[in-house]
Amino acid sequence: MRVHKAWSAAALASLALLAGSPAVAAEDPAAAAVKPASPREQSLRVLADRAGVRIGTAVDTTALAADAPYRETIEREFSSVTPENVMKWQLVEPQQGVYDWAAADRLVDFARANGQTVRGHTLVWHSQNPDWLTEDAFTPAQLRALLRKHVIDQVTHFKGRIWHWDVANEIFNDDGTWRDTIWLRNLGKGYVADAFRWARQADPQAKLFLNDYNNEGVNAKSDAYYRLVRELKAQRVPVDGYGIQGHLAVQYGVPGDTLANLRRFEALGLQTAFTEVDVRMPLPADPIKVQAQAQGFTALLQACLLARRCVSYTLWGFTDRYSWVPDVFDGEGSATPLDADLVPKPAWFAMRDTLTLAGR
Repeated sequence: MRVHKAWSAAALASLALLAGSPAVAAEDPAAAAVKPASPREQSLRVLADRAGVRIGTAVDTTALAADAPYRETIEREFSSVTPENVMKWQLVEPQQGVYDWAAADRLVDFARANGQTVRGHTLVWHSQNPDWLTEDAFTPAQLRALLRKHVIDQVTHFKGRIWHWDVANEIFNDDGTWRDTIWLRNLGKGYVADAFRWARQADPQAKLFLNDYNNEGVNAKSDAYYRLVRELKAQRVPVDGYGIQGHLAVQYGVPGDTLANLRRFEALGLQTAFTEVDVRMPLPADPIKVQAQAQGFTALLQACLLARRCVSYTLWGFTDRYSWVPDVFDGEGSATPLDADLVPKPAWFAMRDTLTLAGR
């Protein structure tokens, strides 16, 4: 539980300096005695640590190797990293029985060298499976054996090096019905419980999460997850956390009951986390959209900070230079808090200020 202290005049002056508001600071005599923080002291990573939460980003591993400013920003600003693609089944086992862990290993080694935790993403998903994995090629019993082998092999390979695993990803439709996938059709709903049990068997220390989008507030999809968690808990399935991706758009706003949603899952004994946050907008950007974007990022961050067991807040990329959004949403973009030149937008400063206040 986070304890928020009353803010002193010096603290308010410090915040003004941190937010880059010298005119405000100059009007307060207490501000004159406050030494401006260095860039590293103002980093999201340092501020999040003081606030008691991990701040993370998804990482494009190709850019990590080739783009020094991108790499340096990850080192400085984030305490947790998520592989954007290189732990997905399609990439780790492109040929049946032939594993390629190299890119994922490099990211894990990078994180360990920089004192960062790693969110493993993802073990069971309907998308980005290898081309050889089809219903025509295997019986249901064989598919179950392949899924078991994949989960156990992958979690075992990274044992002791992964903080959280997204075990089951995007298993429900927005209306709360089960998503029609290769796993549901051939294995039934029990594949989710099986995957969690296999993951726990392979690494008893890693925290195991459900993960989805459009589940920020109390709605049909999050209700389905709530019912499922109660069922899994009753069956003693080792589910530890509920992940909310947080892919928002300024034209749709932020659900007002996000905090209530977090709290009901926490009441079931789960940790919670925001796992893939970005806030896109119809292009071109304008001041109102930019303001709404800052509000979207901070609304989710504030919900995490106000919840009792929200342990991390992860951006799905931090710069427009490598954002997935323009390739998927026609006419939309500018979804991250830094532009393509790594220049901070108002959303970056808004998150920084929120973390500053939470850590006082």
